[in-house]
This record gives sequence, C-alpha cells and structure tokens, in this order.
Amino acid sequence: MRKTLMLWLVIGSLGAALAQGYSYSDLVHDLEKGAVRQVVIDAAGNAEVQFKTAGRRSMVTVVPTSSDFVQLVRKSNAELTVRSGVKGDFWVSLLQWLPFLVGIGFMFLIWRSFRSNVSGGSSGAAQFSKSRAHVLTEGSIKLTFSDVAGCEEAKYELQEVVEFLRNPERFHALGARIPHGILLVGPPGSGKTLLAKAVAGEARVPFFSISGSDFVEMFVGVGAARVRDLFEQAKKAAPCIVFIDEIDAVGRKRGLNVGGGNDEREQTLNQLLVEMDGFESKHDIIILAATNRPDVLDNALLRPGRFDRQVVVDAPDVKGREQILRIHARKKPLDPSVDLHVVATRTPGMVGADLENLLNEAALITARAGRKRINMKDIDEAADRVVMGPARKSRVISDKDKKVTAYHEVGHALAAEKLPNADRVHKLTIVPRGRAAGYMMPMPEDRMHYSQGVLEDMIAVALAGQVAEEIIFGEITTGASSDFQKATNIARKMVTEWGMSPLLGKIAHQVENETYLGGYQDARNYSQETAELIDNEIKRIIDEQYTKVKSILEEYKPVIHTVVETLMTRETLSGEEFRILLKGGQLPDQDESDSTPPQAPNLTKPATN
Repeated sequence: MRKTLMLWLVIGSLGAALAQGYSYSDLVHDLEKGAVRQVVIDAAGNAEVQFKTAGRRSMVTVVPTSSDFVQLVRKSNAELTVRSGVKGDFWVSLLQWLPFLVGIGFMFLIWRSFRSNVSGGSSGAAQFSKSRAHVLTEGSIKLTFSDVAGCEEAKYELQEVVEFLRNPERFHALGARIPHGILLVGPPGSGKTLLAKAVAGEARVPFFSISGSDFVEMFVGVGAARVRDLFEQAKKAAPCIVFIDEIDAVGRKRGLNVGGGNDEREQTLNQLLVEMDGFESKHDIIILAATNRPDVLDNALLRPGRFDRQVVVDAPDVKGREQILRIHARKKPLDPSVDLHVVATRTPGMVGADLENLLNEAALITARAGRKRINMKDIDEAADRVVMGPARKSRVISDKDKKVTAYHEVGHALAAEKLPNADRVHKLTIVPRGRAAGYMMPMPEDRMHYSQGVLEDMIAVALAGQVAEEIIFGEITTGASSDFQKATNIARKMVTEWGMSPLLGKIAHQVENETYLGGYQDARNYSQETAELIDNEIKRIIDEQYTKVKSILEEYKPVIHTVVETLMTRETLSGEEFRILLKGGQLPDQDESDSTPPQAPNLTKPATN
C-alpha cells in the first residue's frame, strides 16, 4: 500500500508540472529567441511545442490562433501545424483532471487503510472499537502457583478464586458470591502479572489479558466501546479471568482536570464501572487488575462490589528471595560452590525481576568466559554490573587519585565495622564502575524499623570517607558529594518527621505524602524561626557524627595504612579479607585467593567515592 501511494504522488507531481509548468508567455519568449522547432496546434487550441534542443517538449493549453501569433511563428522560422480530431483533446483533458484524480485516489487509500485497521476485517469502523485483549484459551497457560514464589500470602488469597472457578456450583448452592474484582498492588517487578497468569493456569479457564492504555484512544467513545466488547466476549467464555494490567492508566480519579481534557479516559472509566456493577453471579467472571499506584485510583473503582479485595504483592523476604532464585536457577547450570541462601540473605529489598536479572547477567558472564557452569564469582561480578555498571578498566587513573579513593573507601569500611549499629562490609574495591571511582558495599539486614542509633551510625558511615581524607592528607576532595546528600537527608528526616530532636520535640514539621513508588509531595507548615532551628539541629547531628567517626579513624590510623597498601595491590577485597586485615592477619597469595569462591553479592546501594 505504501508503494502504491508513492506512485500516485509521483504521477500527480508530473501531471501538475506538465499542466502548469509552461505558459503561453513562455512560448512567445522562446519563439522570439528562435528556440522553437515546431508548434502543433489541435482543434481545441492546445499547442504541443518541440524545441531545437534534442528531446525537449512542452504543452501549452489554449493558444490564441490569431494572425499575430501566426506571424510570430513564421518570423521565428518554426514549423506550424494545425491538426483536427479528439486525440489531443483527450490527453489535454486528462492532464487537466489528473491532480483531482490523484486526490480522489489518495482519499480512497486512506479509507481503505481505515477499513483494515486493527484486524484487517471488512468493517473497519466496527473493528476499530473491538477489544484488543489477548485471549489465552483454556489449558493453554502452563504456569501454576509452583512457578511463583516470594508471595505466599497473596497466593493464599487467590486460592479461593481458583476454587470458585474450578467448581462454581458449590459456591452458588450456598448463595455465596465470589469477589467481582481483585486488585494486585505492589512495586514494579514484584510478580503481579505472573501471579495473575498462575491463577488462570491453576483454574484452567480462558484468560483475557489487556493493558489499561489499550482502552484509551484519541477518539472519544472508542475506549467505552472496547470495554463493552471485552466484557461481551468474557460473558460468552465464562467462567474466565479478565486481567487488566496497569489499570491506573484508565482508572485515575475523575474531575482532576479542569476543562474536560480527559473526556475519553473518564468515559472509558465510567463504562468499566457500569460493566463491573452489572455482573451477575452466574457469569462467573473474575476481574484481576494490577497497579503500582493504588493512591491515584478512583474511589468508585475500589468500593465493594467492584474491586472487593486488594492483595499486596510486596518485595519478598529472605525466604521468598531464596525460593525465587531457585525457580530462576532451574535451567541454569550452577557450580556446587553457589549457595543461593547466602545470595538471598544479601539481597534485601530486591523483587523477582531483580533476582532474575542477576542470574541472567551471571549466565552471560559465564558464557563470555567460555565456562559451562555459573560460579559464585560470576554472580558477584553480575551484582556489580547490576548496581554500578560495567568496570571501566581502560580508564587511566593517576596513582594519587587511586590512593585518595582507597583511603576514602577504607574509611567507610572501617566505620561500618567499628560502629555498633552499622551494616558490616561485604566488599571493598577501587575499580571504577559507572560514575564511581570506587565503592564500599555493605551487607545490610532486613529491617522494618530504624532506631535513632541505627540512623546516626548510617550518617557516620557516610561521612567516614571524607574524614579519612582529612586525617591522612590534611585536605578534602569532591568525592564525598553523594555521601553528604545521604547524611543530610537522613538528618533532616530525623528532625522534621521522626521526632528525634530534643530541641524541636515530637512534632511533624514536614509532612511528606509518599506515593507507592517513593515520590514525595512536601507540605511544610512552620515559620521562618522554626526553619532556622531545623537547620541548626541538622548541622548539630551531622557535626556530632563527624566528630565521633573522626575519633574512631584516628585510633585505627595504622590499620588504615595497612589495608590501603593491600587494596592498592589487589584492587578488591571481600568482607572476610577486610576483617582479617583489621585483626592484623595476613592474606594468602593472590593466586590462592583467586581460587577461593568470593562471597555472594549485595544489591543495596553502596557507599561510593
């Protein structure tokens, strides 16, 4: 179709050029110059002009056949021929009507394209309003609950849905009504879509899958028509599951946009509400929807009778992470040295997508190295690539900058080991990755609550890198900018949100409305005098921690020199190797240490230089 359209455009351009490119005044000018060889005039007064230049011809429409024109032609020594008949009339008429015909053809192509839009059916307008749901027939989904891990509570909640879809008569006999809709809520990558497919696989029923954005179009009314069509199909296939992914694209709160800029989305939402409210128990249709923004959904969508339940699919705990890793490791050959429990212990806060990506990166590293099995060293390298990016080994770094980075990172590591509430060291390196010249990777614990002592030690560890630079070199560098941002953010929250300032008391001076994805909307309700007190308290907390960590690093200054010497040679130390050096021990030779499997990775954000 695209080639045909281009051909029509070329023909139209040539026709327009032939019809309008050469005028009567141009002909008179060429005759006066003596450039014309022959002029052929048909019965309609149209002239075909042949020039003395080889191969050049032109056409002039309606030439006045007066005696003056005849004399001009004879004076130029050109041959004048007058023809009768309809041949010339036909071609001239065709050239005159050609642009109009090209326009008609172009409109026909647009109409034909519109008819074949969406599915290529014979009725384009009707097909345009059809649902775009991807339908998986009964039994085609092989995924079951055994293929989903890390969300046992969510699977338990959905097991009731499976039982209803398998045997709806047992529930109908008791007058029970299964929830019309279940909303899966959780951060990106936590497995909401996977869990919905597992429900369909367990129940062995048809599965209609569609994204919220597939409903909304630029034409008002199309989304509502697609909603109606989707539920008509679902009623015919009942019992079945309708899964709407990213429902916040169509289910946002109404009335927030002044001027009616979202009429199409609101009409689509209204139709969705009507369809969910119009269900009867005999239809046996279960609506599953997923979102990571439940805070923006319309209240009418969340009321009982529509989405009756909200099932939280949160980041897994250490047991869930180990189960997820074992599922993703089924088809990957792992070396016997790989301990997935250790990997799970040191990956707090990670969701299923992160863990799958970790093992995939490890497999790619193993393949590039030409090995047959994934070992712990590959997983460790994959963790570094996921968090910080690939190593920039080709970057030329001066010995002075390398030494500054080493002392900076050893300062972080020493503070983390000596402070009672800090997370211990997992890895220490001066190999640049991403934008960091080096980093200290901690080994954090799974915590639900953070005490004031933990927060203060987190600030002290963040400040320890610049403290080490000041103690060793007597000056500081720009490498601690991100450390100060981290320390300041923690101290500000301690003062304004968590009531950890004795001067300002237990008052929330700054309320931050946190969305599910971690975004914030500040609401500051305090005076300028209070703002000055807040700034003073933040400075006091940071200064106290700076002084505390400085005294610790000065006490262990000889140990810092020893660790830095080893780090400059090896460039990377594991947590165990670092603790051996702190105790005054000796590390084995480089070759022997290379054969020792490294520790499992930790995917929390490291302290960087």
